[in-house]
Amino acid sequence: MKLLSGHEVIPVEGAERERQVKHFEAYAPGLIRLMPGRWLMHAVYQEYADKIYSFKYKKGDVTVMTWPKCGTTWMQETVWTMMKNPNLNNPDAQLPLCVRAPFIELDVFSPPPDPGEVAPSNAHISATLKRLHPDEALGDAVHVQYAALCPSPRVIKTHLPFSLMSPAILDESKVVYVARNPKDVVVSYHHHSKIVKGHDFVGTLEEFVQYFVDDDLMYGPYWLHLKEALERRNHPNLHFMFFEDMKANPLEELKKLDAFLRTNLSEEQLGAIAKYTSFEQMKTRGVTPILNFERSGAKVDVLNEDIAQKEGGFLRKGKTGDWKNKLTPELEAEVDKWIQKNLNDLDITFRY
Repeated sequence: MKLLSGHEVIPVEGAERERQVKHFEAYAPGLIRLMPGRWLMHAVYQEYADKIYSFKYKKGDVTVMTWPKCGTTWMQETVWTMMKNPNLNNPDAQLPLCVRAPFIELDVFSPPPDPGEVAPSNAHISATLKRLHPDEALGDAVHVQYAALCPSPRVIKTHLPFSLMSPAILDESKVVYVARNPKDVVVSYHHHSKIVKGHDFVGTLEEFVQYFVDDDLMYGPYWLHLKEALERRNHPNLHFMFFEDMKANPLEELKKLDAFLRTNLSEEQLGAIAKYTSFEQMKTRGVTPILNFERSGAKVDVLNEDIAQKEGGFLRKGKTGDWKNKLTPELEAEVDKWIQKNLNDLDITFRY
């Protein structure tokens, strides 16, 4: 099967599939590789890929693009607040983040519907879509449909690389890309994959690092994701940022973002937004892109609450350099070899 993006869909089979399912129990329904690139995705992605690739962007739209655990939720909230809530008085700020700034490929990760339901079973999205467009018939790609029908200007989130998104995305809209140093990424993604039931990782940190350096994690390879963004770095509609810079000097980074977005905010507004969107404030407000939902009148959890209680929830630490507390010298050496092999030729320098 070939996608509109030109990628060939290759099912993950045999020993590779057995290895993945052994450690990621949620991957049992199937995985695919997208060639070229070896992008790893749930098999269900092929049902939505062409709809995502064909998505029509408008002037004023801003897409927040990152590899998983590079600060997506943080930047989603920041960009939405700057564009839609600069005075921190918009009542829509109480809505779940995925309602305010849709995750365009969330259909891929939504649980299969009960018979007769519209996929995915997400009451918040479905209810909001019906409220905004009561005459709109819900299709199977609810999140793509919802993103298309959201009022402009839209803030949209994706973890997909440029090669799987509309080739017109930068010509018709803006993209904020956030990069993060690979050592913190692998530690944060390990925690994420344990607590999120869409992954259900049950292996060790050592095994997870091996998946990372083998480019065998969902949405991988990370280096190629970065490379595609760096190749477009000089495009006037791309703003390339580092997670570490946002942590070190958020106000300075917000000023750069303000200029890129043309939101024309005052220093007072930017200072208030920096505080409002800080990790601590977001954690206190319970900002999260992942929502439980109701099915047949019963609550369905999307997080492994036992692990979340013991090790931290979706928003865990939000720090830089936490890898120093997690990676052994041997694991650090493995990631260093990966960096040397894959990033040495790229014009990128990470703050550690």
